[in-house]
Amino acid sequence: MRDRFGLRVCVAVVSVGALLSSTAVPSVAAGEVPIGAADRDWPGHSDDATLRGKIIKMLRHMTLQEKVGQLFVVEVYGQDANSVSPAMAARNRALYGVDTPAQVIDKYKPGGVIYFDSRRGPDNVRNPRQIGTLSNGLQAAAVSQRQPIPLLISTDQEGGAVVFRLVAPATAMPGNMALGAARSTADAHRSAEVIGTELAAVGINQNYAPVADVNVNPANPVIGVRSVGEDPALVSGIVAAQVDGYHDGGVATVAKHFPGHGDTAVDSHFGLPEVTHTREQIEAIDLPPFRAAIDEGVDTIMTAHVVLRSVDPSGAPATMSEPILTGLLREELDYDGLIVTDALDMGGATSTYPPNVAPVEAFKAGADQLVLAPQMDVAYNAVLDAIRSGEISMRRLDESVYRILRLKMKRGLFDDPFVDVDLAEKVVGAPDHLADAQVITDHTTTLVKNDAGVLPLSDDPRNVLVTGWGVTTTSTLGNAIGQRGQTVTVRETGTTPSQATINQVVAEAANSDLVVVSTMNAASVSVTTGLPTASAAAQQALVKALLATGKPVVVSGMRNPYDISYLTEAPTYLATYGYTAAQLESLTRVLFGEVNPVGKLPVTIPRADGSGALYPFGHGLSYHG
Repeated sequence: MRDRFGLRVCVAVVSVGALLSSTAVPSVAAGEVPIGAADRDWPGHSDDATLRGKIIKMLRHMTLQEKVGQLFVVEVYGQDANSVSPAMAARNRALYGVDTPAQVIDKYKPGGVIYFDSRRGPDNVRNPRQIGTLSNGLQAAAVSQRQPIPLLISTDQEGGAVVFRLVAPATAMPGNMALGAARSTADAHRSAEVIGTELAAVGINQNYAPVADVNVNPANPVIGVRSVGEDPALVSGIVAAQVDGYHDGGVATVAKHFPGHGDTAVDSHFGLPEVTHTREQIEAIDLPPFRAAIDEGVDTIMTAHVVLRSVDPSGAPATMSEPILTGLLREELDYDGLIVTDALDMGGATSTYPPNVAPVEAFKAGADQLVLAPQMDVAYNAVLDAIRSGEISMRRLDESVYRILRLKMKRGLFDDPFVDVDLAEKVVGAPDHLADAQVITDHTTTLVKNDAGVLPLSDDPRNVLVTGWGVTTTSTLGNAIGQRGQTVTVRETGTTPSQATINQVVAEAANSDLVVVSTMNAASVSVTTGLPTASAAAQQALVKALLATGKPVVVSGMRNPYDISYLTEAPTYLATYGYTAAQLESLTRVLFGEVNPVGKLPVTIPRADGSGALYPFGHGLSYHG
C-alpha cells in the first residue's frame, strides 16, 4: 500500500491475510464468541466449500459487538476519511458522537458505508480522485480494527437523471425505462458494465441497482422511469443483463425493491404505500424480475417499505415482515444471498416503527443488513440487547454475518480493498464510455406522435424557441439545436409557470418559426383529488397556449412518458425518459433526422379520463424502416 496511507494501513493489510490463515484465537470477553461449536452447526451451505472454513474461522474470532456492527450500513459526512470541515464534523458528531468518517468506522465497525452527494448532505462524491481517496481511507480504518474486515462501500447509481450520485466526469447512462424503450439486453449489459467499472475504480464495490420493480401504475410517484417498464418479461430480461453487466464491471449488485414497488401511489420516502396485488398478480407481475436476478447470481436484494397483505395480512411493511422476507424470498424463491433493508430513516419505516424497534423487527423478519438506521446508538444497542436477551438467537446473528463476510470474500475485498486513485481519473468518464453512452441513448428516444409531419426537421435555418422545464435542460437542448445552424432563444419556465410567464413565452413564440417545449411530469395527479397537480396543470396550460399560437410545436416529455395523456392536442410528441446530456443530444439528433427514432414505449400511455389506452405498450414511430 502507498506511503500516503501510513504504516497503520500496511500493518492492517497484512493482518487481513493473517486472519484467514491464523489458528490463534484472540482474547475476548467471556460469552462474546460461541465456544466449541462443530463446523456442521455453523450456518452456510456446502456450495460455499471454498470459503466456508475461512468464514467460520472469522466468526469464531469475532466478538458479539463486532458481529452486530457488520449488520449496519451507515452514512458519513465529508469528502475525506480523516479530515473534514467543521460543518461536516458537526453532522457526524450529531449522528455518531465523533467527528470524522474514520472515527465512525472505529466506533461501530459497520459492515458497510453508503455514499451520497451534497443533495442529501453527506457530500461524499466530488471527483474521481477525491472519491477514491475517501474509499481508501475508510477501508484503511476498517482493516485497522482488531478484526480487519473490509467494508462494502455502496451507492445508488441507477443510471438516468433521477437516482444517481456520481456526476461528471462520470458517464451518465440513460436509465432503466429508456433501456426498456431500446429493448436491447446488450445495451443494458454494457450500460451496467460501464457504471460498474467506474464505481469500482473509485472504491465503490456495491451498487444499489438494478431496479427490478415493474411499473404498472402511471401515477407511481417514486419509481416511474426508474423501472424498465410495465412488462414483467421485458423487465426480467433487462434486469438479468444488468446484474451480469455490473458483475463484469467489478461491483456487487442489489436488486430492488422486494417484493415490488411498481404499483404504488405513495412515495415510501414520506409514507407507507400498500400494494393490493393478489398472490396470483404477485407471481405474474412482481416476482419474475427478482427470480431472473436470482438466477443470474444477484448478490443482494433490497426490501421495500410497502404493505402487501396478500402475503402478510398483518399489514407490516415488507422490510419488517417475516412472511415476506423469510417466507417468500428465502423459502419460496430459495434465495440465500444478502438481504438489505431500504433506508430505515424513510417515512415508510419511521411512521410505524420507533428507532429502537425498526432495526430489531427488520432483522427478525430476515434482513441481513440495516441501512441508515436513525439514531445509530439506539439502533445498535437495541439489536445488541435483543441478542443478549435471547429475542434474537446467536445462530440467527451468525447467519447474517456469514452472508456478509461471504459476499466480501467473493468480491475479493479481503485480497485488496484499495484502489489506485491515479487510475480512477482515467477510468471515470473514459472516452469509450462516453461514446457507448451516446450510442446506447440513441436507441432509446421514442417518437410517440408526428401527426403534422413536422419531424424530421430540415437543415434550413429558422428561429427556434426552446422553452419549458429545466434550466440545464433547456440551455443544453438550445445549445444542441443551435449547433445545427438554428437561431435559438431559450426561455425556461420552471415546473409551475405562472400566467405571466406563459404570456411572456407566448409572445416569444410569435417571433419564432418553431417551438420546442419540455415537460416534466405534466400528467401528475393528486392522490387525494385525482386532478392534475398545480405543477402539471400549469405545464399543460403552457403547452396549450403555445399550440394556440399556430406555430409548429414539438413537445418532449423529459421524465415519465405519460404527459401526452393530458396534451392530446399536441401533434408532435417525443419521450426521452430522462434529461442527461446524452438524452438531450439524442433528442436533437432525432429532431433533425440524424438518428432514426427506434425506441418503443415500455409502458402503456392511458387516456386521461381512464377510458383505456391512448398509446399501447410497444408503440413508437420511425422515419424509415
